[in-house]
Amino acid sequence: MQRFQNYIGGTFRDGDTWFESVDPSTGEAWAQIPAASQADVDQAVMAADKAFNSPEWASLTATARGKLLYRLADLIAENAPGLAELETRDTGKIIRETSAQIAYVADYYRYYAGLADKIEGAHLPIDKPDMEVWLRREPVGVVAAIVPWNSQLFLSAVKIGPALAAGCTVVLKASEEAPAPMLEFARIFHKAGFPEGVLNVLTGGPDVGAALTRHERIAHVAFTGGPETARHIVRNSAENLASTSLELGGKSPFIVFEDADLDSAVNAQVSGIFAASGQSCVAGSRLVVQASIKDAVLDRLRQKAESVVIGAPDEMATEVGPLCTQRQQNWAAELVTRSQAQGAQLITGGQPLDRAGFYFPPTILDCSRARDADCLTHEFFGPVLSVVSFETEDEAIAIANDTRFGLASGVFTQNLTRAHRMVRSIRAGIVWVNTYRAVSPIAPFGGHGLSGHGREGGLQAALDYTKIKSVWLRTSDDPIPDPFVMR
Repeated sequence: MQRFQNYIGGTFRDGDTWFESVDPSTGEAWAQIPAASQADVDQAVMAADKAFNSPEWASLTATARGKLLYRLADLIAENAPGLAELETRDTGKIIRETSAQIAYVADYYRYYAGLADKIEGAHLPIDKPDMEVWLRREPVGVVAAIVPWNSQLFLSAVKIGPALAAGCTVVLKASEEAPAPMLEFARIFHKAGFPEGVLNVLTGGPDVGAALTRHERIAHVAFTGGPETARHIVRNSAENLASTSLELGGKSPFIVFEDADLDSAVNAQVSGIFAASGQSCVAGSRLVVQASIKDAVLDRLRQKAESVVIGAPDEMATEVGPLCTQRQQNWAAELVTRSQAQGAQLITGGQPLDRAGFYFPPTILDCSRARDADCLTHEFFGPVLSVVSFETEDEAIAIANDTRFGLASGVFTQNLTRAHRMVRSIRAGIVWVNTYRAVSPIAPFGGHGLSGHGREGGLQAALDYTKIKSVWLRTSDDPIPDPFVMR
């Protein structure tokens, strides 16, 4: 059985205790993972704090930081095939997806490498004639980055990349579910030549996350996960007054009007909900389709769902692999059953497959006569699509916004003016028009409401890891008057 180590202060360390990681395609343990202790957390944070204040890191020019990030990007690209295989083994995500995504992760580090020496301050046209005032952007300090198991190399890149570009140091907590890829990433990072302690990687359960997020030396917490955990993080941050950026879940509407290109819309919907076995925070889990084309769209979707190749995630022919955990499989089955009892009509799928591993088939529920069904409000984090129909544009907007989440959305229409109206009206951090799940290091993403706050990706993410310092310089050579002498 393969054994992994935590990475603290530039060294690889065993844990005092270990837990097993399970292969989702077989349900069998395949690796031993070190369970970090609260002492490990403290050592990691103190190592990051020491690195933040050390000349080896703090005195580096921004350009030099960028060169280190370029080196890291090159190493990720070189090791992408092995990382993809490891992520597939540990999470059950199919090799076609992990290979493509991890290859693109290197571009995120390259983007922030290039951005490192372009984080600029400003000169203020101050209202005092004998003063020059300018603003400096400086790193906030030690960052706690917490990522879930799904797309973890990508979700860590949009935290580590901008944080290091800004000059911060990082303690990254990988999920206790399928953390092997992040622990292997630490080995790749180590080879890039960063000073010791700039990045620390450990794993463990909620106690590790709590110890990390409330630590007195943490200045910022960057978290991706669920709203309930985010609430605990916000409470913990009251102890150290750390700022937070929270990228949480979603119940994203995928809106299809009758004038849409149905082939494109259906293909995008299949990708939006069945890719990654639906285990994506931006999954288009609510199909909001105009009533006049509902039957035609549902028929196409059913055919595609039932023809999907379900199989071992390490086989290139596989299109849908297993869910990551037994718990996730059970939750999907329970929510489907509950929603059917509430009036949702099962079109296809609905129950775990009778085979080893945590497989759940692509599932479609027609909720047009069950608008209060739980499947429309709860996040499955699985390959389950809930369908509702609408008659008018205003009704489509109302359905789309009838959620406490607000991460992503999709609109399919050939009407340009309608597209603009929808973009303006939908309450979500991302609106994709005639496409879905497109991402780029240049474009920020994030949500509203229970989908969190803050943005990841783009220039804004790097700025979020900085604080502004105002600098006042008096330009007059005249002595400052004695404030106690009346004139």
